[in-house]
Amino acid sequence: MQNMNNQTPDPTLSETDAAASSDAESAAGQAETMPSLEEMLKVAELKAEEHHDAWLRAKAEGENIRRRAQDDIAKAGKFAAEKFAGELLAVKDSLEAALANQDQNAEALHAGVELTLRQLIAAFDKSSIKEINPLDEKFDPHQHQAISQVEADGESNRVINVLQKGYALHERILRPALVVVSKARAT
Repeated sequence: MQNMNNQTPDPTLSETDAAASSDAESAAGQAETMPSLEEMLKVAELKAEEHHDAWLRAKAEGENIRRRAQDDIAKAGKFAAEKFAGELLAVKDSLEAALANQDQNAEALHAGVELTLRQLIAAFDKSSIKEINPLDEKFDPHQHQAISQVEADGESNRVINVLQKGYALHERILRPALVVVSKARAT
């Protein structure tokens, strides 16, 4: 018999027997190093469980981010006017001070109202609120609201009287200007 540790071929074995013996030895060695199907299944199940856990964590994190973003949007909407409201407090204080002073003449009251109006205009400027005063401009239905049309000389569809100024916040119209628009004279 051939010794397993001895690598010298047995001269009594034929070539096919030697090849078969060699294949059997290498198959036995591979069987020892190759994991069984059960082991491979366990490894795959562990990996699948890890991936599922990671997916659940990512999904929860996405929900948390979405919830935080909604809270931030709600707070932004709720407190968007905070800066502007702070600016208006000075205007309110000035009006209350004017009303509290019983011993004032018309000139002092007028000066106080002018000062208060400047404070309000400054608050509007800081908040990007622009006045729309379209006198002698072409009528724009996106910024102006025509109350009536009056026959007038010159070009038709021009603003000839502003009854109430309009206001815009950035590019959005807060209130259109109330205007009287010209129309061509009938001939």
